Amino acid sequence: MGRRKVLALAAPVLAAALTLSACGGGGGGGQLPPADIKAGVNDINPQPDSNIKDGGTLQFAIDSPSANWNQNQVDGNDVASARMSNTLMPWIFTEAADGSLNLNKDYLTSADVVSTSPQVLEFKINPKAKWSNGRAFTWEDFQAQWKAQNGTNPAYQPNSTTGYENIASVERGSDDQDVKITFAQPFGEWKALFSPLYPKELNSDPNEFNTGWVDAPKITANAFKIGKIDLTAKTVEVVKDPNWWGKPAHLDSILFKVLTRPSMPDAMASGAIDVADTNALLDAITRYKSMPNVTLHQALAPDTVHMTLNGGDGRLLADQKLRQAVFKAVDRQSIANAEIGKITPNPPLLNNHIFAKGTKEYKDNSGGLQFSADEAKKALDALGWKQNGQYRSKDGKELDLTYVSSSTPASDDTGKILQQQLAQVGIKVTINAVPTADFFPKYVNVGNFDLTTFRWIAGSAPVSGQKGAYVIDLKNPANVQQNFGHVGNEAINDAFSKAGSELDDAKRVDDVNAIDAQLWDVAGELPLYQVPGSVATKKTVANYGAMGFATNPIDYAAIGFTK
Repeated sequence: MGRRKVLALAAPVLAAALTLSACGGGGGGGQLPPADIKAGVNDINPQPDSNIKDGGTLQFAIDSPSANWNQNQVDGNDVASARMSNTLMPWIFTEAADGSLNLNKDYLTSADVVSTSPQVLEFKINPKAKWSNGRAFTWEDFQAQWKAQNGTNPAYQPNSTTGYENIASVERGSDDQDVKITFAQPFGEWKALFSPLYPKELNSDPNEFNTGWVDAPKITANAFKIGKIDLTAKTVEVVKDPNWWGKPAHLDSILFKVLTRPSMPDAMASGAIDVADTNALLDAITRYKSMPNVTLHQALAPDTVHMTLNGGDGRLLADQKLRQAVFKAVDRQSIANAEIGKITPNPPLLNNHIFAKGTKEYKDNSGGLQFSADEAKKALDALGWKQNGQYRSKDGKELDLTYVSSSTPASDDTGKILQQQLAQVGIKVTINAVPTADFFPKYVNVGNFDLTTFRWIAGSAPVSGQKGAYVIDLKNPANVQQNFGHVGNEAINDAFSKAGSELDDAKRVDDVNAIDAQLWDVAGELPLYQVPGSVATKKTVANYGAMGFATNPIDYAAIGFTK
């Protein structure tokens, strides 16, 4: 659960004649409640088992196919992959609406810190827990996942090594269902490790880990199992697993359907889907609010939008001072107003890379960074990028940055806004709109961009979740994890290591906020705004909606249709 999930950007469709002053504030049927909703609550139509029918198929809209059914591999760390995979795979700790973590006793009967010097954990595996191949869960599953994700074998491509790299050994305890985990360096967020858990058959071989589950999951252990994957219809069916030892699911099946975001309201109106994320699309929110058999759920979620700058070797933005100048040239408030201003009037800016607004840990660490075209121009002049006609150049090279769009409404619109804003200071922006399904694996994950925007969906463990996005492997630059912009330094690496080793929760929060201040200075990622958390469901759907901070994982077994 520690890993932040990535999601292509989406927001309201703007007028064709886009202007920077348009679309701010406003009223109308698409507005959501005022921003007094706080973290720690969700809106899911909670129902007891007695009010829920047995059976039925939930039709669940997603906007892209799974890139990899192994969520721990860098290509599998997207929201669509997680939505489907989490119906099938174990999470040993699960998130509550307030972001706290609870032991999942379907998999572990206990998880205890048995020593603090050194830090030692003991996990007792539920003796009923079995993989779909019939093999019982054992300590070897935990050992194999640690070895795959601790960073010692460069053949593996994990999305993060955080926490696993702190572990000295994973061993057999009193029996095969007793796991002893000893840390070489303390790790305060240990509850974020081993979720999702994968079988040793996946983790024991780097080729299997990286690409073996690209097409389909091979071994599962949850309330559902794979029914059918139809690449032509772009659907994935998961069905109730009769071998599941936990509380049985209410539903017979869940049918995931890949749909474009603008098409989801029509699908809801026709009955083709039962649930859909609004993705802050103004038209969708307005239509869902008027549909007679649909409920629009609203809860604050850790769903944030940012701009990533690619500072990798050989890129124009490898120059930190140039990245800082770009920061100054971006009017973040105009972007927020344009993208969500009609939904959430006067939207506040996001001023923290790591903590979402609404959490008690959130703090503005931006250092007073203000949009100033004049200061951006002065900085560019000082760097030798001289105005030559409409755009600037240096040593015969034009200052031309490629913005990669995911071809979703807000990604396209934000690209146009950035193109206009940066042109005002002499920076050319060339927009490359790519298919949504290709956006992460062929562009973002491999650093094929200068500028791009997408969403982070955060988990409950800030160090575990965010470290992989901001540290840089100085010895092996190819080990990107989630730092798609290749921006960082040794000081940030060391600060994350210190924060991860801090066992006092309050001190760790202070450490993380100190890291956030460094992230503003290094200028690799520019936070923009937080997406309103709104989800539409048919009125008969129970125990699902706007999940707030309880998304890792969604409790699919509890979902059903009311009687």
